[in-house]
Amino acid sequence: MSDPTKTSEPGPDERFQRVWDVVEGIPPGCVLNYGEVARLAGYPGRARMVGRALGRAPKSRPLPWHRVVNAQGQISFPPDSRRHQRQRELLEAEGVEFVNDTIDLEQHSPEQAVDRLLWGPE
Repeated sequence: MSDPTKTSEPGPDERFQRVWDVVEGIPPGCVLNYGEVARLAGYPGRARMVGRALGRAPKSRPLPWHRVVNAQGQISFPPDSRRHQRQRELLEAEGVEFVNDTIDLEQHSPEQAVDRLLWGPE
């Protein structure tokens, strides 16, 4: 008989589901880094798991994967790759600005989007 006081570690499906939920909540024009997505999903320090979760997302669940970047505010795909180009195009179409291939994570954070909605542009 199983011990009801023991809590089991969530399986990959549940962990990935939590990551997908966080990514779905990133508003247009905003970005989060992999580590922040992991933290918000309840898995601090598991940034690499976020990358795996995004790679394994079902095609039937269209996630705004392009709104997740690395801790330096850069796209993680190689700069000369099609995936890098596509991610940048999607972000720029939402108004995300790049300076020397880097996004200002604070300027494009979801918190700043809420402030802009409430208080208007700076």
